[in-house]
Amino acid sequence: MGDSLMETVPEALRLDAKRNWEQLLASCDDSTRAWYEAQAGDALFGPRLIKMLACSQAFFELLRQQPQAFREMAETGALEASDYALTFDEAACSSADELDRNLRRFRNRQWLRIVWRDLNRLADTHGTTGDLSRLAETCLQAALDFHHRELAAELGEPHSRDGVPQQLVVVGMGKLGARELNLSSDIDLIFTYPASGETVGGARQVDNQQFFIKLGQRIIASLDQRTADGFVFRVDMRLRPYGQSGPLVINFDAMEEYYQDQGREWERYAMIKARVVAGDQEAGADLLRDLAPFVYRRYVDFSVIDALREMKGMIRREVKRRQLQDNIKLGGGGIREIEFIAQAFQLVRGGRELGLQERSLTKVLDELLALEQLPLEAVKELKAANLFLRDTEHAIQAWLDRQTQQLPREKKERVALAWVMGFDGDWQRYYAALNSHRERVAEHFEAVIADPEKSDEIELSERPWEDLLHSADDAALLEELRDAGYDEAEEVARLTQAMLEGGTVKRMQSIGRERLYDFLPRLLDACTDAELPGRCYLRILPLVEAVLRRTAYLVLLIENPGALSRLVRLCDASPWISRLLARNPVLLDELLNEDSLYSVPDQEGLYSDLRQQMLRIPEDDQEALMEALRYFKLAHVLRVAASEIVGTLPLMKVSDYLSYIAEVVLGYVLQLAWQDLRARHGDLPGVSSDDVPFIVVAYGKLGGLELGYGSDLDLVFIHDVSSTDVTEGKRAVDGATFFTRLGQRMIHILTANTGLGQLYEVDMRLRPSGDSGLLVTSVKAFADYQENTAWTWEHQALVRARVVAGGTSLARQFEALRASVLGKARDEAALCGEVVEMRERMRTHLASGGSGEKNGQFELKQGLGGIVDIEFMVQYAVLAQAHRYPSLTRYTDNIRILESLQAEGLLDEMQALALIDAYKTFRSFVHRSSLQEEKGLAPAAEVADHRRVVMAQWQQWMTPGDTDKQ
Repeated sequence: MGDSLMETVPEALRLDAKRNWEQLLASCDDSTRAWYEAQAGDALFGPRLIKMLACSQAFFELLRQQPQAFREMAETGALEASDYALTFDEAACSSADELDRNLRRFRNRQWLRIVWRDLNRLADTHGTTGDLSRLAETCLQAALDFHHRELAAELGEPHSRDGVPQQLVVVGMGKLGARELNLSSDIDLIFTYPASGETVGGARQVDNQQFFIKLGQRIIASLDQRTADGFVFRVDMRLRPYGQSGPLVINFDAMEEYYQDQGREWERYAMIKARVVAGDQEAGADLLRDLAPFVYRRYVDFSVIDALREMKGMIRREVKRRQLQDNIKLGGGGIREIEFIAQAFQLVRGGRELGLQERSLTKVLDELLALEQLPLEAVKELKAANLFLRDTEHAIQAWLDRQTQQLPREKKERVALAWVMGFDGDWQRYYAALNSHRERVAEHFEAVIADPEKSDEIELSERPWEDLLHSADDAALLEELRDAGYDEAEEVARLTQAMLEGGTVKRMQSIGRERLYDFLPRLLDACTDAELPGRCYLRILPLVEAVLRRTAYLVLLIENPGALSRLVRLCDASPWISRLLARNPVLLDELLNEDSLYSVPDQEGLYSDLRQQMLRIPEDDQEALMEALRYFKLAHVLRVAASEIVGTLPLMKVSDYLSYIAEVVLGYVLQLAWQDLRARHGDLPGVSSDDVPFIVVAYGKLGGLELGYGSDLDLVFIHDVSSTDVTEGKRAVDGATFFTRLGQRMIHILTANTGLGQLYEVDMRLRPSGDSGLLVTSVKAFADYQENTAWTWEHQALVRARVVAGGTSLARQFEALRASVLGKARDEAALCGEVVEMRERMRTHLASGGSGEKNGQFELKQGLGGIVDIEFMVQYAVLAQAHRYPSLTRYTDNIRILESLQAEGLLDEMQALALIDAYKTFRSFVHRSSLQEEKGLAPAAEVADHRRVVMAQWQQWMTPGDTDKQ
């Protein structure tokens, strides 16, 4: 090795590098020595080799023991390969001693390859940790297979009581579970097996647990024991149920019982990384799926915050007590703090945000960015710091292959570390960069799960709410409520005490009762800001009662005073919102972010939001997909209502956004149903998923873009395939049957009751022939019905019909057909008579009084001069005039049709504007009534002028010369 190459080595390391080079050559035979000398002159290989000899004493020692093996890896390209395949043939081992010896040599050989690639930056950080994890899995599986075979020869094969053969399941925890092993990691394992039973076919019979304990002990010995050849991996079994005091192996039932009954928060934290790394993969996947509810609660779990806060405090105290500042894993701003940030979010939100149910730290940080839980800058800084710290960890451990994360104190080690990390051996520059990363990590760590004294909590008043609630002194509580300005103080006191003295509260665990008594004073204080504090409190109380068994929601409101303030504001304004939240407390999560709560995305934004949510859920998990759809709909409807209340969404835009939400949901429901039917029956010949010959036509309020908060959906399904077409799957059906089942599946997804209720109620009665007609109609039959059979009222309904989901080609056919039907020339007198007759029948049947006016209140929808009168006039005008003015068929909503009538000269500007103003006013009252859970009424005096406009227009168009009609 030439002097020029040696001069590239930092001066502090040159003597060791030169000595190691000479000793390496001395350990080689002539051929291998000549090969190394030749390679030292290579422009790429030489500098890499000298760096390894200078910066990793452990590498040098292993290389000196196996110089020929390293040469073989170099010559076969293994040192350059990023996708190197690991194979170990345990079947070739004739004894346990031979297995142990070969495993150690295999490990050492692969360690040389991995460290060479890592320190020379031929592999990135994830490549190195992934390689090390695959190495551990390969060695584990080899040891398991060998010892299972040997043990079964002695004791027989383990079987369940039902006769099913049993295999060990090895669950990797920590870094191995996350595929993030470092160069000197031990491996955290849990051993388990599916079911109790006994061995069969051996010289003596033992129960399965005995068999698997012996097997586990032998696996550990093969990997963990240090011999003349070293060790494979240190094995740590302390994370198993009951820890060191528990049995080495237990079955699935015992595992599930333990985590259900005794699992602690730190074990939830640990189980985030759990992964089956050897043994029966299929059975292990079933186990982890069954344990998932222990790790990830189905709701946003703020109850874990206290435990996380305690963990965080322990981390801080440990750093201080053990003076760990020079430890890049455990010290301030270290690897552990980055992992804590990610896993805290996983425990709190992973139950609902399935994308957070990830083992990889990098993927979790990316998901937190996508969910807007962490800002872009924070994610960039945490990812950069993690890579820097993990590379540092590898460089430290490569020096002597020791399990340490402590920064070196000796000069040579420091220079080696700074050289490997790209700072040319300059320790001070490296250390400054390290501290910069750690300072940023520490800032983000402090911001997560902030201590109560550092959060923006609302100051509690000095009112003795807590003492009064504990004392159960009804009279004193009543007096304090009155003094605080509470209306309905007697009812507030009575219902509060009834709840506290009820069986549900008495049966609560102590921590749940503590949370309740911590929350109620905050609620009582917060409600004093309401317009009517007592009314507001009584609206919120059913929500409190609904979460008594899930007090994590109370913690959410305690920890987030802004959310509590927004809860009070919304429930003070609307009993409808308070009932929505009481039925679906999971929506409280939406109150955390004020910006998103009071803003609504446009239709494309809704599509994007739903698409991102659904992509995080496995396609075959129908239950999770249906729940996610329901949450999406409920959350966005809540945002619309909240935005209406605070005035960030104009009243006349409310229906637009409620309609957009329904359209987005229907589009996705069609997609789900389509995928399901294709999986069952196969594809129809010539049919593309990009342009399905099926459409969903919305009538009524959705068709007219006038959906309300509680509106059902009036839908019609139409297809365009031949009844002779047959699907290509094993369970083939004809085209008509396929699309009928598609419609049925859509209705099921929309109307099935899950934990979050129905998506929408669906009314299919407007299809051809109503309830007696086919659920899904061919476009040909639909056209024939509309042209030859449909009643006038059905053509009126068609005015408001539009395609909201399905294929574009068929949608264009429908639009042309609708325009054709609406544009037919009609006998205007006969048409007018039929429309007026239908309106009279409807008013007689539905209106509460002859004119819809009673006790000074006007019935907005059915009353004389109300909403339906405007709708009937618009529909009449389209049917009467569209053959002359085709533009009248363009829109389906009343306002734009009225504008079209003005544009065509059928209404003068004053008439059109007056009708539009009346219609908007009526709709505004209807929206407000919905949020107040009141019937669609308005003070008659406030709408009298608008009614006169509508009645005058009715008189002019519908009953000219007949002053008694209307």
